[in-house]
Amino acid sequence: MGHVAPAVQAAAPSVDDYTKSAEDYTKAVYALESQKGRPVSTKDLAERLGVPAPTASTTVKRLAENGLLEHERYRGVRLTEPGKRVALDVVRRHRLVETMLHLRLGLRWEEVHEEADRLEHELSDELAARIFDELGQPEADPHGAPIPPKGAKGDDVEEIAGEPLRDLPAGTKGVLVRVVNLDPEMLVYLSEQGIGIKDSVEVIDHQPFGGSVLLQVDKRDTLVPIGRELASLMRIKRHGSSRTR
Repeated sequence: MGHVAPAVQAAAPSVDDYTKSAEDYTKAVYALESQKGRPVSTKDLAERLGVPAPTASTTVKRLAENGLLEHERYRGVRLTEPGKRVALDVVRRHRLVETMLHLRLGLRWEEVHEEADRLEHELSDELAARIFDELGQPEADPHGAPIPPKGAKGDDVEEIAGEPLRDLPAGTKGVLVRVVNLDPEMLVYLSEQGIGIKDSVEVIDHQPFGGSVLLQVDKRDTLVPIGRELASLMRIKRHGSSRTR
């Protein structure tokens, strides 16, 4: 019988071996935490990333061991301070790419998100800085999302500005400052209705029984019906108001 070499246990991989995975997961947790205002379930995380729940659980455990996430059973997942720095760094690169594609290459706002997902991991800090300066140091991406400053920490970015359109009473006037859902069909609908970031709007009426919000845009004669789901994702800053959350 031949000699059998003893099994060698592989060393546990570090975060550096999973840079793309670490960025994807921390960015997803950051987005969900910002929207929900609470720790994130692994189920929600798996759905956002399009991976099986067991895969999400395994990766969350590994990233928690490496100090990027905190995970308490039945209480959800949240970012640590190092995790927030990783998330904000990739969010900065993602939103800079979106802005460049929109302003310089003419891609529509419903087209830039998936392209930025592909490019965000490859962008060096030096190139990100060049893009930022070339674009005139923009504060927000095409959807109104703030572009974090280089080296941003957890409290450096006010992520969700404005109030949900759905919650505003008839007669409210303001400016569209953010669309928080990047569903291409919703963005296409807004484009078809001639609605974009920084447009002045007025809530005319809420149709009964959970119907659409009727919106006037830039004092046009035609009213635009906005479904309740989309209205919950559009953020409006009221005229004459400093209220942002």
